[in-house]
Amino acid sequence: MEHQRTLAKSASLSGGTLHNGSNVTLTIHPAPVGHGYKFRRNDLPDEPVVDAMVDHVKTVERATTLVQGNAKIQTVEHVLSALAGLGVDNALIEMDANEPPIGDGSAAPYVGLIQEAGIVEQEAARSPLELGEPIHLETTGGSIMTIFPHSGLRISCTQVGPDGRFTQYLSLEINPEVYAREIAPARTFVHYEDVKHLMERGLIKGGSLENALVIRGESVLSKEPLRFQDEFVRHKILDIIGDLALTGRPMRGHIVAVRPGHGPNTELARAIVKHHRDLVAMAPSPVTSSLPVMDTKEVMRVLPHRYPFLMVDRIVEFDGETKAVGVKSVSINEPYFQGHFPGHPVMPGVLQLEAMAQVASITMMRKEDNAGKIGYFMSADEVKFRKPVLPGDTLFIHVEMLKARKNLGKASCKCVVNGDIVSEGVLLFGIVNK
Repeated sequence: MEHQRTLAKSASLSGGTLHNGSNVTLTIHPAPVGHGYKFRRNDLPDEPVVDAMVDHVKTVERATTLVQGNAKIQTVEHVLSALAGLGVDNALIEMDANEPPIGDGSAAPYVGLIQEAGIVEQEAARSPLELGEPIHLETTGGSIMTIFPHSGLRISCTQVGPDGRFTQYLSLEINPEVYAREIAPARTFVHYEDVKHLMERGLIKGGSLENALVIRGESVLSKEPLRFQDEFVRHKILDIIGDLALTGRPMRGHIVAVRPGHGPNTELARAIVKHHRDLVAMAPSPVTSSLPVMDTKEVMRVLPHRYPFLMVDRIVEFDGETKAVGVKSVSINEPYFQGHFPGHPVMPGVLQLEAMAQVASITMMRKEDNAGKIGYFMSADEVKFRKPVLPGDTLFIHVEMLKARKNLGKASCKCVVNGDIVSEGVLLFGIVNK
């Protein structure tokens, strides 16, 4: 059984950024089981956190950018690639600017940083994403991305430049040793005709021959010789690993990529996440007293709520101490449908919030220190109701604890129906004795 891994200690790296050329200090911190990858902007008020998840991808023009709330993180792919490539599952990435240092344009500086900090195993088991069938997509730009079931992680990539120039192919089984040696040192590259207008507009002030290979015609301009004869395709594999880290789980599969890029990579990440959500939605939910799930009786042992105000039928998944997925089957017999639009019954949004709060309370009460206590719902921020919930729908309530202090809890929550987010919010709780 593989265990989750994090850093043994914090480690920092400073340097210039690609887009605005400013200086930034990045520190990677150890993180608890189930934390995943998160970015924290310590240069902004309240130090907002951005989850490194594909749901938060905003733009993919020449780099992958995440936006959550008012916080933005640009060019996340290299540091995420290093973490995923070395098998680190949980890390908090703190920065005092909106993008990491570009370094030499590769992931090697981040590999060195992680190796300096050291990697340690954690108590909980890893939970990789494994596919039951292939996923395939093609883009209007000519990219082809396919992932097949595979026991490990293999990437077979074909890089094709304009007019077929510098076409390269490489297929590798990826593990931490192979990644550090064969993939991480490969530097980013650009075609001069693609970035000339960006340079003229001052949009890549930190770009130089010290952190990128520039292809102009049949020539490669560089401060140093190529590190590999096929360095371009190796960097494409580096980016694929970083972008697929946005699925939030270790990846298992054989990825076959032709003309990949940040857009196609993140589209594949979205397709993988949706495929996994669909499988969870279709899977029968066992009623058992084992640790990963809770049936209705066990839910009622933790929560004081009772029908008709119990909004959780069961818990179908726990991921460490911070994440949980609950289920609510919405029936036409729900008492609120008698008065809430009888001619067009929809589940009230406030009751969706209540369902989120109940799953969050269960998640908080799993901590030994909180046993026997109650979580009182105090406030809700960033609430959005995106789609109506109708009789016959099955509501999957996803909760991730952002904070769980002695007497205060904060959770990011969302309700999902058929793979689509129908409502979401950030909830605050007071934890008190019964």
